[in-house]
Amino acid sequence: MGAAEVVELPSWVTLLRAPNPGPMTLDGTNTWVLRAPGAEHTVVIDPGPLDEEHLGRIAEHGPFRSILITHGHHDHVEGAARLSEILGGTPVLAADPQHGRPLRRDQPADGGLKIQVLDTPGHTADSVCFLAECAGERVVFTGDTVLGRGTTVVAWPDGDLGAYLASLRLLTAYERVLMLPGHGPARSDCAAVAHAYLTHRQDRLAQVRAALAAGADSAETIVEAVYPDIAPDVRFAAVWSARAQLEYLRRESQPAPEQLDPL
Repeated sequence: MGAAEVVELPSWVTLLRAPNPGPMTLDGTNTWVLRAPGAEHTVVIDPGPLDEEHLGRIAEHGPFRSILITHGHHDHVEGAARLSEILGGTPVLAADPQHGRPLRRDQPADGGLKIQVLDTPGHTADSVCFLAECAGERVVFTGDTVLGRGTTVVAWPDGDLGAYLASLRLLTAYERVLMLPGHGPARSDCAAVAHAYLTHRQDRLAQVRAALAAGADSAETIVEAVYPDIAPDVRFAAVWSARAQLEYLRRESQPAPEQLDPL
C-alpha cells in the first residue's frame, strides 16, 4: 500500500473499534477520540453503529465538544444521534444536513487541538476527511475515502469516480502525515496510500476499457470480466464501482462543448 502500518498512536488520539466486523467494515468501524493534553473537552469522529455498549465506551471519554461525521453510511453515523442523547445534547456535525448540523471548515480549537475539514467526495457525495493538528503532530482522518487495508468502493450513484480521483489527488499533498482511516490499521503516510489508490484506480479503468472493447456492455458483465474472483457477499459493491467506472468513461468520451471565439 506504500505506507507502513502504525500501531502506536499520538498521545492525544484514542481508537475505539466498533463491534461490527464484516466484509465491508473489515475489523469494524474505527471510532476516533481526540483530546489535546490538558484540555477539558474532547472530540469524537464517527461514533459508528447503534450499539449501546460501544456508545457507552465512547461516552466514558467525555465531556465532548462535538461529534464529527466523515460520511453518512450507517456503520459510521447510525449511533450519532443516540450518542448525542447520552451526552446531553452534544452537537453532531456533518456535511450532509440529514446527519447533523453543518460542519465549519475549521473547527473551534480546544487546548491546542485544531481540526480542518477537507472536502473529499467520491466514495459518497458527502465524504470529508479531517486534518487534525496537536502537539506538533498532524493526522488525517480519512473515513472511507482511503482505508487502512484493501480499497474502498465508489458507492454509485451517490459516489462519483471523477470526484473520487480528485479527492485522492488532494490527499497526495499530505506526505509523511499519519493516516487514520475509518476501517483497518493506521498508516504512516497518507500521501503514499493515496498514490497507491490512484494507481489502482487507473489500472482498473484500463481493465474496464479492455472489457468494453471485448464486448462487455453492462456493469454486471464488467464485474464478470474485471472482478472474476469477487466474493458473493461483496459483489454488489463491485457492481456499484463498475457503474461508477462506466459513467466516468461515458463522460470522458463526450466531446468538449464548443467554445465561442472571444474575437
